[in-house]
Amino acid sequence: MKRWLCGLLALFGLSACGSVDVGQYRGERPVLELRDYFNGTLDAHGVFQNRAGEVVKRFTVVIEASWQGEVGTLDERFTYSDGTTQRRVWTLTRSGVGRYRGRADDVVGEARGEAAGNALHWRYVLALPVDGKVYHVDFEDWMFLVDERVMLNRAVMSKWGVRLGEVTLAFRKRGG
Repeated sequence: MKRWLCGLLALFGLSACGSVDVGQYRGERPVLELRDYFNGTLDAHGVFQNRAGEVVKRFTVVIEASWQGEVGTLDERFTYSDGTTQRRVWTLTRSGVGRYRGRADDVVGEARGEAAGNALHWRYVLALPVDGKVYHVDFEDWMFLVDERVMLNRAVMSKWGVRLGEVTLAFRKRGG
């Protein structure tokens, strides 16, 4: 039993060491400037897949985004495939070169992100309501700017290090 537990802990330790560093995208173009991309109206289309890979929810999002100096507001309005709706308003603050903090009503504490090149790595804890209960789950987002209008987002949702599912989103900025 003790040997099995040590092996399991070693496996978790090794997997933590394999995390991707956002800095490796520093040379990628176009450069993602959050104040430029998240400014104006954006549309997003996404799916949530459970840990087996089954799509269990589809959704669209309309985002109204604006900045006042170093502080941005993202007003997100979700419409899910089952007809339900949700609103999340993010307040983003630039906290240094390529670094951001964020808050929203259903985010526990503060989100933290780092941008380099065309990528943003974003981590936060979300208070997620499920069947009348609220669970605090970890989100790790990776966003990649494809061109000046399109950005792709992959988020892994987990609890105590156990992967619960993934969210995949495609953002498209309106206008020219």
